[in-house]
Amino acid sequence: MKSKLVILSLLLAGVVSSATAQTKEKFYSESWKHNWYIGISGGVQTTLNPEWHDQDGFGLGDVITPKIALTFGKLIDPVWGIRGQANGVWGKIVSNYGRDSYDVVKKKFVNLHLDGTFNLSNALAGYNPNRLFTLSVFAGPGMSFAKNTIEGNNDLRVLVNGSAGLIGQFNVNKHIDITIEARGEVSPSIYGKYSEFNSDGAISVLAGVSYTFGGKKFIPVGAKIDTDALNAEINKYRNALSEAEAELAAAKNALANMKPVKEEVVKEIEVAGPRAVFFQIGKSNIDDYGMVNIQLAAKIIKANPNKKYKVAGYADKATGSSSWNQKLSEKRAQAVYDALIKEGVSSSSLELVGFGGTANMFGQNKLNRVVILE
Repeated sequence: MKSKLVILSLLLAGVVSSATAQTKEKFYSESWKHNWYIGISGGVQTTLNPEWHDQDGFGLGDVITPKIALTFGKLIDPVWGIRGQANGVWGKIVSNYGRDSYDVVKKKFVNLHLDGTFNLSNALAGYNPNRLFTLSVFAGPGMSFAKNTIEGNNDLRVLVNGSAGLIGQFNVNKHIDITIEARGEVSPSIYGKYSEFNSDGAISVLAGVSYTFGGKKFIPVGAKIDTDALNAEINKYRNALSEAEAELAAAKNALANMKPVKEEVVKEIEVAGPRAVFFQIGKSNIDDYGMVNIQLAAKIIKANPNKKYKVAGYADKATGSSSWNQKLSEKRAQAVYDALIKEGVSSSSLELVGFGGTANMFGQNKLNRVVILE
């Protein structure tokens, strides 16, 4: 019985965790120019070649060396990133190659690394720009350039390496982070004949500072449309439509009760209607707010069959290329056109056109992701 309760509890915990993860707000970088950073750090490195571990007179301090690093990278979103790093100075091992006893062999080196980064804190707990500390993991390939410094031997070795590690970041402000990094790496031996092993390992610990150009800039995916303003606009059109329908009903009633006269009087009723359907960035699918607008617009267009309406699609010029924005504006216009046809609007009442990317048509980039009925 107890085991069944434990299993049930674990299942419920998993469901709750999954639901919580799915309700986390997602953030993205609005422009490729945002969230580039540069960093500099320094620390120590030690080699893991164990051939001398049982020799008297040598300890870990004999193979610990300084290390400096320069990093340049980009945060793709609050979780994923990519960076390049150059690091090195020199490394040491203890070897007895060509000697009667063991001695320290020094090797100058520079490592080039290409790392993919994954922010565990933001992935598990959601993005919080005010979070003091975040923990990330990284891994990737690289190249080692090493040159011997003993016995006048200046041979240069170029080797492929691989590494992985952890990054801790203390958020000072939106521009500056204090970083602590631990990296473990392995490559074919940079010491060549002086090492008894085909490959060498190393562990390094670095501390430094990074600077994000322009500050970290992420916006929530849902922050595309001002929903309060959109709801107010929809309610305004609803009221206008209700008033127009009431006026039309009153006119029909008056006409039915009117005595026949020789002169026919025709009253034209000017009806206002919804004009705009907004879209999320890079999307052409219509959300629930847009469908309300389309249903209201369909009633008005069907009530005025002699009028021609233009279905004009637009995109945000600040995001994407010109050709992409042209195609996106046409897809958005086509989506609204098809929805109106589905609501019973005659195709002869509609004209379809896409205008591509438009800059600040309504004062904000996000309001340019729209289809307008005119």
